[in-house]
Amino acid sequence: AVGGREPPCAVLEVSDRGPGVPEELRGRVFERFARGGGDAATGAGSGLGLAIVRAVADAHGGSVSLGEAEGGGARFTLRVPTATAPVEADSAQPVAR
Repeated sequence: AVGGREPPCAVLEVSDRGPGVPEELRGRVFERFARGGGDAATGAGSGLGLAIVRAVADAHGGSVSLGEAEGGGARFTLRVPTATAPVEADSAQPVAR
């Protein structure tokens, strides 16, 4: 950020009211195959979802972070930079098929 200002970005937050992310998993929750809690015990999930989110964020020059949701649970925040110049609606071109 230049001069302490954040560049314009799109923000997507996803939160739940579940038990949150266990402390022992927080440092590696975005790594491939990272699973914890009930998922590891029950075999649910592959541990790839958040790693894919991180890869998409990185590919677009963005970031993803883990926080705590208000009232408990987990909150994931995805930030992706937006174009610096606005795109005019009239300048959109149809996609050739």
